[in-house]
Amino acid sequence: MTRAHDYRGAFGSDGTRRVVRREIPEVPADTGLVVEDPAGFCGAVVTVNVREVTLEDRHGRRRVFPLRPAAFLVEGVPSTLVVPRRAPAGPARSASGSVAVPNHRARTARAARIWVEGIHDAALVETVWGHDLRVEGVVVEPMHGMDDLAAAVADFGPGPHRRLGILVDHLVAGSKETRAAHAVAGPHVLVTGHPYVDVWEAVKPSVVGIRAWPRVPRGTDWKTGVCAALRWGEPADGARRVLGSVRNFRDLETPLIGAVEQLIDFVTG
Repeated sequence: MTRAHDYRGAFGSDGTRRVVRREIPEVPADTGLVVEDPAGFCGAVVTVNVREVTLEDRHGRRRVFPLRPAAFLVEGVPSTLVVPRRAPAGPARSASGSVAVPNHRARTARAARIWVEGIHDAALVETVWGHDLRVEGVVVEPMHGMDDLAAAVADFGPGPHRRLGILVDHLVAGSKETRAAHAVAGPHVLVTGHPYVDVWEAVKPSVVGIRAWPRVPRGTDWKTGVCAALRWGEPADGARRVLGSVRNFRDLETPLIGAVEQLIDFVTG
């Protein structure tokens, strides 16, 4: 990180005026970086060029600001936003970070499957790992809940050439999801998951222009509570905002990334 300098006057013990140098950090204006204008507008970086930066706040409002020295607060620190440096050209990467296979025709689907809890989970997995899944011939299916998991697994009939991977929300000690996972796990069934109540929460807050995901009281539907707290409208409106903001694996929290990668490795054997 390079730094500019801000010089401020100060008086020493002998009464003479001295110059105090304060370093101003230069911060790359990466997409999703949350910054604050001194006038109080807080938002995530949407686009940037050598002259200006566009920010979007948590209500979806956008404003354009000129790039000036020490013009923004980054985590409360006066900073100068700069255009991110472009990385040297290299192999094309998929949204998951793997090397993309150009002009690849989707492989015939394996008998193996990956199950996820709902359509939003399936949409996130497709956005980030869709290329990898087509290369490997893996199909992702939403199972719409964990209530009849044992019966569903039995109907699927896992085996050496018919492996089943299951991605679970809120996989934490003592939860019903963890108990259900233990009941079906076996040599041909792998259950992984993340600690978040809902898969939305596995999206980094800055990606959707907020500082943090709000706390939702116990007993309140999580998506409904989040949309009410953030004034996003109905859960369907929130889904469009969240799912539409994710571009690649960098937009997701590490536990979800690790869980999905582990399932893909397992079912492709």
